[in-house]
Amino acid sequence: MKLTVDNVSRAFGGVYAVRDVSLTVPSGELRAIIGPNGAGKSTLFALIGGQLAADHGTVALDGQPVERLPAHRRARHGIGVVFQAARTFPGLTALENVMVGAHATTRAGFLTAALRLPRHHREERLIRERALTCLDRTGLADWAHRPAEELPLGQQRALQLARALCGRPRLLLLDEPASGLRAAEREHLATLITGLRAEGLTILLVEHDVAFVMRLADRVTVLDLGRVIAEGTPAEVRADPRVIAAYLGPSTEPPTPAPAPASAPAPAEGAGP
Repeated sequence: MKLTVDNVSRAFGGVYAVRDVSLTVPSGELRAIIGPNGAGKSTLFALIGGQLAADHGTVALDGQPVERLPAHRRARHGIGVVFQAARTFPGLTALENVMVGAHATTRAGFLTAALRLPRHHREERLIRERALTCLDRTGLADWAHRPAEELPLGQQRALQLARALCGRPRLLLLDEPASGLRAAEREHLATLITGLRAEGLTILLVEHDVAFVMRLADRVTVLDLGRVIAEGTPAEVRADPRVIAAYLGPSTEPPTPAPAPASAPAPAEGAGP
């Protein structure tokens, strides 16, 4: 799925969080969004996902404008979202939490479900099988029947990803998915994201961990004070003076010490002035 964001802005109390942002993410690309705190990354994320409405500008999926659609309608168009905060449905098992993610792809209507007709049973069985596959893929197969709120933080983050995948997205929005994860969990996440990209899924990744971003992204867009200040490959962005000044900072490598000046030879004993 191709994502096109054109001249999008959103202000809060007269202060722009995102201002005139445009970007195009081709189908199958992993695009990272980076920038300092307050740069507008999460706001842009919400404007694409439909959690916020833009003041002006357009958001299009495969050329079809969706900026006027609410989040659940955008999900039906193929957007899957993994939020920064781990969100679960208390009282439901991990499996049931993941099955909720298929809501955008269900075909049985309210009456069919209420009357428990055969079509509803068939669809529920297929969704359950799909959810189990997503749990297995995210390393949560052994947690399937545990209450979701009992899962540790790392597993709750993985649960969100499994839930999003259960909806069969064509565009996956990841808002700081590596935040708070241990090294082994980050490595597993990186491997999973790489696999999803290889399957042709378009991915938009908002992340503070620059090293994590640079190893995964095809291209990187950098925001500062709500505006795009740079865009390019990870190597191009890392070397951009505007990005270094606004976000990455100068190299932290210690300077090479200058060689000590050679000391003058001591005068020979008895030598006069």
